[in-house]
Amino acid sequence: MAVLRAEPVPSPADVAWALGAGVAGGIGITALYGGLAAGRMGVVAPVTGLIAATIPVLVGTVVEGLPRPFVAVGIGVALVAVVLVGRTHDPEDGPSGLPYGLLAGAGIGAFNVFVAQFGEGRVFGPFTIVRLVEVVLIGAVILVARRPWRLARPLLAPVALVGVLDTAGNAFFIGATQFGRLDVAAVLSSLYPVTTVILAIVLLRERVTPSHALGIGLAAVAVGLIAGG
Repeated sequence: MAVLRAEPVPSPADVAWALGAGVAGGIGITALYGGLAAGRMGVVAPVTGLIAATIPVLVGTVVEGLPRPFVAVGIGVALVAVVLVGRTHDPEDGPSGLPYGLLAGAGIGAFNVFVAQFGEGRVFGPFTIVRLVEVVLIGAVILVARRPWRLARPLLAPVALVGVLDTAGNAFFIGATQFGRLDVAAVLSSLYPVTTVILAIVLLRERVTPSHALGIGLAAVAVGLIAGG
């Protein structure tokens, strides 16, 4: 894609940001998938989305000054939502996966900030470096921890589809940060937990408590306030 789009060669700064994004993204996505597997999707996904959206907003505050009132209120609502979503854990439902969500949110939030620093018009070139770093990082973890890595044949197609969707999502996000503001792109992309939670309810029959529902609702309000502000 970088060749087809005749993108400029990544600059040294682009390479540096891509290396950092690869490490942050590798940690974040591994924690996210680990949390979705070991914990409750309805907890891990919203927490990850909120933290990943809040970090770019905070970075923008340091770089560009205090956010507008709506954004500040949205950040506060987001923190309340994180607490509510984390408190909905029921021992009968197994581990909540909240620590995974916090780590995933931090990693993906840092990834969002790093990729937003790519030079204008450079999307797929630096992103190729990001992916290579993630492959090396995750491969090293597999080798050191001696984790199983071979996939059963029925899983190959779903995993490939996940890879395509994940790559497309990241590429569109990088493009969004170059066409507009980082904080807006980050909070809008954090809407993905809505889809994840709906799928968890429909396909996995996960139970949603009133507190859980309130936390998810506040998460949506927070995203709206941040984006609207």
